[in-house]
Amino acid sequence: MIFRRLKAIWNPELYHGWGKKKKFFEGWYYKIVSKDQDHAFAFIPGIAMDENGLKQAFIQILDGKKFNSNYIKFSFDKFKSNPLVHDVRIGNNRFKLNSIELDLPNIKGKLLFKNLTPWSKSFFSPGIMGPFSFLPFMECYHGILSMNHSISGDLIINNKKINFNSGRGYTEKDWGHSFPLGYVWMQSNHFSNKNISFKLSVAKIPLKGFSFIGFIAGIYINGNIIEFTTYNFSKLKKCSISKEEVLIEMENNNYKIIVKAIRSKSTKLAAPIQGFMDSRIEESMNSIIHLILIDKIENKTIINDNGLSSCIEVAGKYNLLIK
Repeated sequence: MIFRRLKAIWNPELYHGWGKKKKFFEGWYYKIVSKDQDHAFAFIPGIAMDENGLKQAFIQILDGKKFNSNYIKFSFDKFKSNPLVHDVRIGNNRFKLNSIELDLPNIKGKLLFKNLTPWSKSFFSPGIMGPFSFLPFMECYHGILSMNHSISGDLIINNKKINFNSGRGYTEKDWGHSFPLGYVWMQSNHFSNKNISFKLSVAKIPLKGFSFIGFIAGIYINGNIIEFTTYNFSKLKKCSISKEEVLIEMENNNYKIIVKAIRSKSTKLAAPIQGFMDSRIEESMNSIIHLILIDKIENKTIINDNGLSSCIEVAGKYNLLIK
């Protein structure tokens, strides 16, 4: 058990619930978008344990184009996870780094992922959480499995075959007992250059009697990820949130980003609170993120582009983030 928990610290994609009995959740988020962007889904397998030790497994489905969602419950004993590699099974459904297999009432099929782009990691910075990965008392932890990858395969959805060949995907995960007090999250990998991907989150994070605003942003471009994080001494210069848009500016020693996200119609999803999926958030998968990336050293603009099929969540007491 100790080996499994230690291995998961340096491998965020793995299951972190070994030995947990209550007040714990874990979920993996697979974003799937077809080549023509006419179909966009998020498949979220996970587990939840409430404060009394009641446990369940689930697969949550978000149809970003039809604006509906479905939360399918499973008994906890239907959840199986490999402690050595990311390989999660819930009933007859299977989720891995490079594939998903679905056997749900209205969705069946298998998709393969190629050319995955994980977040950078090192011994002292195991993933996107950086050194915060080692703190044992945070409410929520985060991991990136792949910023951007290609998809192949078909899904049968409501008796209709949908082809996802040459589509684009993104995979991340969360675990802990509750989502942050307030946060904004956004992601897109549908820019003019198909090799560009962008992810950003800003959150009000409680920590042992006090709280702080933590942020993480990454731009995958030219085979590298340009990182803006609380722990690498980047700065959050601006955060403005309204019902119509989100405006954010960040910078590090070498780069500056200016983000204008245009919010669109959203869909309700279940979210964790004290381990169980009793809270509700809203997510859009059809928004637009206008992204500007500036090289401060050479004083030139590297990216000035719109990201389509963008996901955006604004949840909780987001007014606490305004700057």
